[in-house]
Amino acid sequence: MAATLITGANVWDGVSASATPRHVLVVDGRIRRVGDALEAPADARVVDLSGHTVTPGFIDCHTHVMVAPPLGPHLAARSSTAKALMSLPVLRALLSNGFTTIRDLGCGDVDYPTIDLRDAVAARLVEGPRMVVAPHMISARGGHGDFSGFLADEYQGDARPLQLAAADGGDEIRSRVRQEIRAGADWIKFAATGGFASPSDDPGHATYSQEEIDVLVATATDLDIPVTPHSYGDEGIQRAVRAGVRSIEHGNLASAETLRMMEDAGVFMVPTQYAILSGARRGEDDPLLAGVPEYALRKFRKYRGPLLDAAERLAASNVRIAFGTDAGMFPHHENWREFPAMVSTGISPLRALQAATSVAAELLRLDDLGVIAEGKIADVIAMPGDPLADIEVTGQVDFVMKDGVIYKGKAA
Repeated sequence: MAATLITGANVWDGVSASATPRHVLVVDGRIRRVGDALEAPADARVVDLSGHTVTPGFIDCHTHVMVAPPLGPHLAARSSTAKALMSLPVLRALLSNGFTTIRDLGCGDVDYPTIDLRDAVAARLVEGPRMVVAPHMISARGGHGDFSGFLADEYQGDARPLQLAAADGGDEIRSRVRQEIRAGADWIKFAATGGFASPSDDPGHATYSQEEIDVLVATATDLDIPVTPHSYGDEGIQRAVRAGVRSIEHGNLASAETLRMMEDAGVFMVPTQYAILSGARRGEDDPLLAGVPEYALRKFRKYRGPLLDAAERLAASNVRIAFGTDAGMFPHHENWREFPAMVSTGISPLRALQAATSVAAELLRLDDLGVIAEGKIADVIAMPGDPLADIEVTGQVDFVMKDGVIYKGKAA
């Protein structure tokens, strides 16, 4: 692999408060040197990124590459193979947006196709971000991950394909966790509360008991696999934190008390604000809500105020925020919009950018990623302007390097 010298840009390292003029030398897929004046090896490519800010590759900690709206019975309308093939342009779009790593948290299929996609990307058979995968969302029956709720009562006897990873009680939950890990799961995800996109539950209601969550987390922990819950309301979040989860997904109804509990336990929050707050901020007559099911609109009406209030509380807290979007609940190529959504709630641009780089890498236990520093994996992206001054430029990424290979921009 030829060496690459990146010149002319301001470099933000993933941690510091500002970007500074630097050169970055990449050799054999890793960052060899970062400095003010570096000489390129004789055979190196020189990439001039004047007028740009160079940052670590972005990390999206909450995606669904095989899911696309509308949800419901449509999830079962295509084979696993068809859905996997349809996800290939999704992976390319995410990489083009500057996301060199993603965590996929549920494939919406009874099989394990995201495991195969992860391995295909790692083997460079498929172009896309490196993937960290929780194949399914383990859910109580009647909870957020039991999609049989989309079917009328007379069809419930045939609903097994839409239950995906439904499990109740300690023994069944323990078996399900072990099955996910046996299949190759990097993470375990479960539904601690209801959600907005499902018809038969409520985002504020806990759907697993403390005992069930304790069994789930302990089973995964014994096998050194981290756990994260889908959870909106306080009780579900608090039960999950007590059990020892590593992060909370969404958390968009968390009280100040719950946020302090997360701070004390060192639990990360992945708030997916673009997906949830876009709906909460729209008026009843907004044409973009025309296709939203009535059950989802009813929940947005109920929780509109609490969602907006909780977003401000999160910004004011010291909870460690990691970037995640829930892409798949909306078009995947819009996932960069999570950056301005976070800033709109009071999260600083620096904190938002750290959430997608160094903090996200720490959450995912990927020590070689998330920063631009000597010896780290060369995931390097660039965009015109300064995202620390104008967060909107995160939607203009025009240079993408992953593992030292340029996928977008000069010399791609």
